[in-house]
Amino acid sequence: MRHATGDLTPGASGYDAELRRHNEMLRRAAGVRFGDHVLDIGCGAGQTTREAARTARAGSVLGIDVSAPALERARGLARAEGLRNVAFEQADAQVHRFPPERFDLAISRFGTMFFDDPAAAFANLGRALRPAGRLVMMVWRAPELNAWDVTIRRCLEAATGPAAGASGGPDPFSLADPAAVREILRGAGFVDVAFTDVHEPVYYGPDAAAALDWVRGFTCTSETLGRLDPAAAARAVENLRGALAEHLTDEGVRFDSRAWIVTAHRAGTV
Repeated sequence: MRHATGDLTPGASGYDAELRRHNEMLRRAAGVRFGDHVLDIGCGAGQTTREAARTARAGSVLGIDVSAPALERARGLARAEGLRNVAFEQADAQVHRFPPERFDLAISRFGTMFFDDPAAAFANLGRALRPAGRLVMMVWRAPELNAWDVTIRRCLEAATGPAAGASGGPDPFSLADPAAVREILRGAGFVDVAFTDVHEPVYYGPDAAAALDWVRGFTCTSETLGRLDPAAAARAVENLRGALAEHLTDEGVRFDSRAWIVTAHRAGTV
């Protein structure tokens, strides 16, 4: 789920805060090593890129994303942390000409679901990996398993009907089906494709007001609200406000979520 603001929200709200628990599981699964050369796909503001760089101190990390504002934020944070083995490029991983067989590891935190042509994209990423190089990515499981998506859609649809929640944009659940993903990756030259269930909550802010600001910035939410007439949009916002308040806990506004960590290797031996 991309954020319309470019995910520059700092502090207690924001994309990194939303996915704190997911991020820890991805970090452990990636197992970045001291000398690894790492590619971070859809890096956003660069949290996962910088974490990898701190571990791969004898290697290097390249973060790529299509959002210029997010990358500018990422570069500033990397400079502030004194990281010298990290770089960021504005690029589309589906078509970008990476140096062949450059990377030991490609990682992604919810950054691979939006390719126009997944088969071509993963083939391109495979060529960027060294023989036996690893792919470790986190993607959303089916929408009905993610309470945040169910709730947001119901709130929007309640305003004017099912068409309110419809979106012709990128599908954040496009890699939810293991059989389909396995076929795509095998066709792109990957082997040993495996899936690990991730069952952790997402965090939308310390209170309902902060959560509403954050959710209104989701691309799907902002686009839907923009299509509605003012009265219907106001009803949808009130629906969201009430639903978010119902999910307020002692630890802030949280929603149940399910994801996959998908791992694979590029075919071949070193």
